[in-house]
Amino acid sequence: MSKIDLRSLASAMPAAWQSNIVGLAAGANVKVLRMDGSEYPNEEHSFDEALLVVDGQMNLKLNNEVVPVTTGQIYIVPAGVPHAVAPGSHGTLVIIDRNA
Repeated sequence: MSKIDLRSLASAMPAAWQSNIVGLAAGANVKVLRMDGSEYPNEEHSFDEALLVVDGQMNLKLNNEVVPVTTGQIYIVPAGVPHAVAPGSHGTLVIIDRNA
């Protein structure tokens, strides 16, 4: 597989918050998306989900608390934990989750 420029790929995506699978690693999806400052609604999964901020900042909402995750940081949301993204989140996000 060739090298992937995550920031360029995310910035070229036509819509924010719509992930694109860029590959599989150890049986997991590796996705990239662009955050545009708007919020993302609450969701939960039956699997752990890793959220890696490549650039910018994600304001992750967990249990009515906002946790800032900044460039180079990763947050692993355990299975079954409801989470959302608060307004003001911007930049490039990589999501690593189960390949269903």
